[in-house]
Amino acid sequence: MDTVTHHGRETAYRTVDRGGPGPAVLAVHGSGGTHRVWTPQSALADEYPITALDLSGHGESDDVAAQPGYETLSAYVDDAVAVAEAVDADVILGNSLGGAVALQAALEREVDLDGLLLTGTGARLPVLDDVLQWVKDDLDRVIEFFHEPDHLFHDADERTLELSRKALRRTGRATLERDFRTAHGFDVRDRLGEIAVPALAVVGEYDRLTPPHYHERLRKDIPDCELRILDDAAHLAMLERPDAFNDAVADFLDRRVGD
Repeated sequence: MDTVTHHGRETAYRTVDRGGPGPAVLAVHGSGGTHRVWTPQSALADEYPITALDLSGHGESDDVAAQPGYETLSAYVDDAVAVAEAVDADVILGNSLGGAVALQAALEREVDLDGLLLTGTGARLPVLDDVLQWVKDDLDRVIEFFHEPDHLFHDADERTLELSRKALRRTGRATLERDFRTAHGFDVRDRLGEIAVPALAVVGEYDRLTPPHYHERLRKDIPDCELRILDDAAHLAMLERPDAFNDAVADFLDRRVGD
């Protein structure tokens, strides 16, 4: 892992670059995740350099003292912008809370972007009241909820499910609660018209956490936004349908972002 130091902390990231000529992509994970959620997207690196980071308090990155909500989201955007500048990223790819990071960076920061890739996300990301309560004192219940069918996955095998459960446990209750409460407070529905770069919204057809209609809203309200709905996938379509996901990303980059 490489690191970049900013705002008194280190953010870890990994780049896969096989010398391809395409635009460089920075991938931002969602609540409780790490850079590893983007492992299948390394297949894109023949054409497009791919960087995936660990947000503060996740994976190998230093934590940040920030209250849930806008303060935490701003810190996560700081992470993404620092890495984007370090690797000269052209496009930010965000999943779930990572999509909020991507949108916030495009709206509020002077970061030079040529496109956005938004998957399993939305302009608003409400979290069920039950989940916000469970995460305070029953992490196991939260983990099992997210691994019910059509939440994180539509029809994953048991090995994938267990690896995902372990990943959330490693992140821990406190960081997961901060992530959920930050997502819950996010709302840029009235600012989507300000997005000034081409965007692609990708969603699994069975995603119950950020359903297809969230992405329809992105397509409708972002001035230049396309929509792709992937069959047989839920919230983590990039893991569940990696070939279809990567094809959608490559097609968009070639047509809308490539030289």
